Amino acid sequence: MALNLAGSAVDFSDWKVLATTFAALFALSRVIKLVNGLRAVNYTPGVRVPFQPLAVPGAALPTSRWNPGMSFTWSERFNFYRKWNSDAVSVVPFLAGKPVIYTNNVDVARQVVAGGVKSVWIKPESASQAMLMWGMNLIASEKETWRRHRRIMGPAFNQKTYSLVWSETACIYRDMSTTEFTDATKTKLRDTVYISAVQKYTFKLALFVISSCGFGWNFRWDEPPVNEDGSLTIQEALKIATDHTIMWLAAPKWLYKVSPVPWMRELPIAYKTLREYMNKQVAERKVEIRGGAGDERNDVFSLLVKATEDEGGKLVLDDNELIGNVFGLMFAGHETTAHTLAATLGFLGIYPDIQKEVYDEIVSVVGDREPTFEDFNQLGKVLAAFLEALRLYPAGYVMIREAIEDTALSVPNPIGEEGTHAIPVRKGVQVVVDMIGVQYNPRYFPDPNRYDPTRWYGIPAESESISAFSIGPRTCIGRKFAAIEAVCFLTLLLRDWNVEPVLKKGETGEQWRQRVMPAEINMTLGVAQVPVKLTRRK
Repeated sequence: MALNLAGSAVDFSDWKVLATTFAALFALSRVIKLVNGLRAVNYTPGVRVPFQPLAVPGAALPTSRWNPGMSFTWSERFNFYRKWNSDAVSVVPFLAGKPVIYTNNVDVARQVVAGGVKSVWIKPESASQAMLMWGMNLIASEKETWRRHRRIMGPAFNQKTYSLVWSETACIYRDMSTTEFTDATKTKLRDTVYISAVQKYTFKLALFVISSCGFGWNFRWDEPPVNEDGSLTIQEALKIATDHTIMWLAAPKWLYKVSPVPWMRELPIAYKTLREYMNKQVAERKVEIRGGAGDERNDVFSLLVKATEDEGGKLVLDDNELIGNVFGLMFAGHETTAHTLAATLGFLGIYPDIQKEVYDEIVSVVGDREPTFEDFNQLGKVLAAFLEALRLYPAGYVMIREAIEDTALSVPNPIGEEGTHAIPVRKGVQVVVDMIGVQYNPRYFPDPNRYDPTRWYGIPAESESISAFSIGPRTCIGRKFAAIEAVCFLTLLLRDWNVEPVLKKGETGEQWRQRVMPAEINMTLGVAQVPVKLTRRK
């Protein structure tokens, strides 16, 4: 059929042929993409999906039967690798994204995350966008750039810094207790405190500790969010920026101007406030250090500025790299510690016998006196309670590496079988180290869903066996920082308070765990909002 419009004819049958041809060509192109993806992973068994789970649009869409999405490694943590009877499973997309091999094996992880100069594996830029907002840093860097940053960053994590972490955590805990847990007179602790979400306190505590020990900024627990002139305080700007990093990366900047949501309108103001303040801080710290007035500062930021100045131009960080490294620690360490503390308190509430064992150790080591940094190594059960919660909720839930040339992975055979087998991998294929899968792999953790702090008894905070802090030379540089903060906070809180879950009528602790402690995945993985009751110990 044809239709004459202004002297021209349109033949709809031709359009139909064109549309059919286009659809056929598109379908053929997707089949070719799928076949090429299967070849790239050497036909390793696995799932074939429309989109790669960690790339747009797959990551933005909810997890479903046809789209794994970002959270499938949590929802499938007990079955995914068991289904394929392998510690390496391919995920090949046919609409968008690169072919991927997921692994829950530490030996495979070490092959791809070592990051040496000659390594054929690199961290793709797309995996580091959130960490690059403030400047190049240790977390996002690769190869020689990483070595340079690591050499300067390393000395900033020393015994003086760790002692500062302990003392600042204790000070912030006392400020929190006076503000949140006392009666109207602010002089006497209440007998019972109900907390609807313990993250309300753990996030604020972690933010204050990293602000103090990372930047040298000291905040009051009850500080108002704005200054007298109505501008955002640095504390509030930090909170807004750290809470909404993903939104800042994903949303177009014009959206913030027209949004009816108050925090969205404040987000660009928060980032501008922080950027201006940090540039000013860099200049002031350099003047202090060059004049000899900054020697007493032990915060990481000051130590980095001092290290850069001391190198005399041989191995330095520029201003953006200085800021990038400290903010990298802020974003990496703040959420990690806060979520894990919340999970730890949830588990200790569910299992009163474990809580009593931890409490008895605290009383044995500390008694009624003020705990000190020197007590840290004697509080192994407190540390173990934290590490086991970190295992069950690994904040850094994936590590992504991409092959820059054709190579192969050596994968251990299934549990019970000796030896390994090779998987050839083509250039461009990505390997995702599934840290949830690692922590729930029965090869390493028998009965992996059980909260069992005894797994970590006698293991120091810096042990490489604690894989939830990452694996190999790229292991988190702040892991002892986080461990000291956690042990200090838990020691003080558990000595003062007994922790209990807020149960529904007839609900068991295990049922409560299933209901209120699922994982939430955003920039990091953490536990959902944990409601608890604190009862003051007599």
